[in-house]
Order: sequence, then C-alpha cells, then structure tokens
Amino acid sequence: MIRDRDPRTLRTLGRRTLISASVTALSLTASGCVVVHGEREILPSTTRAEAAKALQEFTTAYNDADKAYDASLDAEHTTGALADIDSARLKAGQRNNPGGNPNHSPLKLTDAKFTIPKKAGWPRWFVVDAAGNKGGTARWLLVFTRSSLDDPFQVAYLTLVAPGKVPEFKRDADGWAESVPVNSTSVATKPGDLSQTYTTYLKSGGAAFADGAHTSQWRALREKNTKRPGLVTQYIDEPLTNGDYGPLALRTTDGGALVFFTTRHYEKQTAYAGTTFPTPNKDVLALTKGEIKQSLTLEFVSNEVALDPKGQGKVTILGRIQGMTSAEGS
Repeated sequence: MIRDRDPRTLRTLGRRTLISASVTALSLTASGCVVVHGEREILPSTTRAEAAKALQEFTTAYNDADKAYDASLDAEHTTGALADIDSARLKAGQRNNPGGNPNHSPLKLTDAKFTIPKKAGWPRWFVVDAAGNKGGTARWLLVFTRSSLDDPFQVAYLTLVAPGKVPEFKRDADGWAESVPVNSTSVATKPGDLSQTYTTYLKSGGAAFADGAHTSQWRALREKNTKRPGLVTQYIDEPLTNGDYGPLALRTTDGGALVFFTTRHYEKQTAYAGTTFPTPNKDVLALTKGEIKQSLTLEFVSNEVALDPKGQGKVTILGRIQGMTSAEGS
C-alpha cells in the first residue's frame, strides 16, 4: 500500500504512485427518559475497544481487496482521499491482472497506539499510529472517521511518518485527546486553510511552510521537470476541503496541532511538435481515457499530515502520500 510521495518521470510515475454507544448517551430521570444528543455533548468519539475493532476490520478488508484487486472488498472501510487513491490503484491492478495480485503480501500493523479526541458534533474520528511490515521503519498514521452513529468507521487519511516525528498529543485525565477546530486562530495557519495555503505555496512559494521533501524540494523537482528535453510540463494544484476531504486536527502538548488535509493535483505533459510521446507505464494506461497523441494529463489526489505550530511559525509537512486517480490523453 506504499505509494510514492514525490512525483518523478512519467515512466516511474505510474509504477510508484499507484501504488456507539459512547456517542449518544441515555439517562433516566424521575419523569422518564432523557436523550443526551451526541451532536451537542462533548464525548469521546468512540471507545478504545471499538477503535481497535475498526482497525482490525480495515486491515482485513484492505488485504482482501489487495489480493483480489477488487475495490468493492474494502469500499465500506475507506473514504475521502484514501478511497480515491486506493480504488484507482485496485482498478488499474484489476485491468492488468484480472486474476488478482500476483505480488500480494498481507499488510500487518502492530504496536498500534490509539488517539481518540473528546468532542461535540460530527464527524467523530480517531487516529491510529502503528508500525507496519511495509514502508521500512516509518510509522503508519490512519485517521478513522464517521458522520453519523449509523455509519461504520472508515479510513479517510493514510500517511507515513518517519520514526520519532509523531508528536505527543494533549490528553485529559482520562486519556482523551483534544480536537482543534478548523477555524482555530491559536496556530500559525488555520487548519481549514491549510489545503488552500499549500496549493498556493506550490504555485508561488512563500514563507508559510518549512523547507523539506514535500515543500521546497518538491517545488524544485517540479521546476526541473518543466525543463525536460522533448516535453513541456504544466502543473495545477487545487484544495480539497469539503465532506470526507475536510481537514482534521489534534492538539499537541506544545499547544500546536497535527493536521490532516487533502489536495488535488494535475500534471499535463505535452510532447514537442514532431516528437513521439513516450509510452506510459501500463498502470497509467489502465486509468487513461482517450488517445495519447501529443499530451497526457494526469490527475492525483494527495493526503498530507502537518505540524501546525502554536502562534506564529512555519508549518512542517511530516508526510504525504499521493496516488494517481485518472488520466486523459489528447
């Protein structure tokens, strides 16, 4: 399930990127039953036991889908950015290997640490920080979310973070974490603005983000790609903030926030007149509509996790997983 987090050349691109009861409480009074509404009461998003069950169910479903290259097998366990990335990967895999994944290796997540915020309103969500048998020593961060009591928990965000980089979260006496509102002004950039701020930065630069692999280095790589012999490359970046793509943030012990957010990216490559467009990888072709004559436009969905400091300062992107979701030739 590991996908490239930095765009590369067209041939490499396709190969590497394709990659409760606690919510509504019931109390009795002398006059009868009184419902305490989950949308108004500040309550834990779920129980620890239910969170552990959701992780187990997701892992099982993901492995079943990966083995069969069948997106329907884990569709009820993914949403948002991860659903877009995962379903496209499985779709390409199915088209190229109708009999299933010949290289399937089950994902195993261990040493799972659960961070469950105590909050009012929907969505209810929690974060899992686990070790995986893929991705080297990186920690797997999964964000489970649901929008009503009748919905199952689904994974909306999946990112990989270097060991030692996951921050400590603020917790109350019972161990429940604190969510940060998307319009909070206690941090350097409002969590609800991070998607737009990031896409603006990718286009124009600026001082909002600390230098790193997913900021200054990615901008430099994209600038280099625009100058490749025989190809003209153009980039368009868009924020994704609504519904299941909405940002989610946890308060850290230093007063900052760990923020998960989503972006969409387009990369259009056009061959010079009189030259032949390079043949894309078979996984790219599996998701491509139209005939590739002189140009190919690739669409990606990316989910990021960032440290948003208290007060003033620069946001640090800790991890980013990006997957190609479609392409169109012309």
